[in-house]
Amino acid sequence: MPEPRTQDLVVQRPEGLYCPAGDFYIDPWRPVARAVITHAHSDHARIGHGHYLAAQPSEHVLRARLGEIDLQTLAYGQRVVHHGVTLSLHPAGHVLGSAQVRLEHGGQVWVASGDYKVAPDATCAAFEPVHCDVFITESTFGLPIYRWCPDDEIFADINGWWARNVLAGRASVLACYSFGKAQRILSGVDPSIGPIIAHGAVEPLNRAYRAAGVDLPDTVNVTEVKDRADLKRALVICPPSAAASPWMRRFGDASTAFASGWMQVRGTRRRGGWDRGFVLSDHADWPGLLHAVAATGAQRVIVTHGSVPVMVRYLAERGLRAEGFDTEYGGDAVEADTEAAAT
Repeated sequence: MPEPRTQDLVVQRPEGLYCPAGDFYIDPWRPVARAVITHAHSDHARIGHGHYLAAQPSEHVLRARLGEIDLQTLAYGQRVVHHGVTLSLHPAGHVLGSAQVRLEHGGQVWVASGDYKVAPDATCAAFEPVHCDVFITESTFGLPIYRWCPDDEIFADINGWWARNVLAGRASVLACYSFGKAQRILSGVDPSIGPIIAHGAVEPLNRAYRAAGVDLPDTVNVTEVKDRADLKRALVICPPSAAASPWMRRFGDASTAFASGWMQVRGTRRRGGWDRGFVLSDHADWPGLLHAVAATGAQRVIVTHGSVPVMVRYLAERGLRAEGFDTEYGGDAVEADTEAAAT
């Protein structure tokens, strides 16, 4: 762990990433008095903090996931001053309400990015590069093998797979993470192909997105489908845990698929037992990470969860002051592990 400099605006503590000048934490993993939350995924937004500050578009999702919390929200770009630290939140393009945290104090500007992606997404505000002196970046997919195809190509593949399954009389069960990925998929599929069934873990998040003004096609609970023929025509959106549970039995001989950036790696689909794999991630790929870092103009970069040593070495070889922070963020895998199968 690198020794913190006395002027650093963000340092590591056992509770999480801490701003000493402002006396608050960013996405802490242990309970603290004041937490700034970049987005509502479970490894970044945890229960138990005294006060939460987050971007306004994330309000419905945070309340759906965390319940009754003391939540203050800011519009993107709105500034507040706390103990002399000027703080603002800027779009991260990851999921609905995701934000980068800009801190300004003592002539320095730091940006903590949380999770982000630079590709377009109809369900959330686009990533906004924020000029800074120090940039704290994720590296979930921080290896050169990770390079995403345009969304239009992925959605065309998903729609084609679904349509072929309809002709074959098989339900199309598409596993994905309930928050963010599920809604992004819903925004891109063709609802004229057949009914869309949302798992019980997905639908509350769909409602939160709709409440925030995001346009999603109609979805139904499986218990609302009375005609078995409709089950055979349906696209079923569910978390990965549900696809391996007794909940699946009602669909009979279904075709299964998993949508994740991890599908880029040869063999991942086969090991998971999926019929299909769609490479779709809510994180930046390798070129996206490098583009985001360059766009900030930062000369010092701190790398968090993911392929930290690779990113640090690559950036250092290109003349940047690069180092890593040890965190307890887990990327996509956390959502897969923590989403329970609801009936």
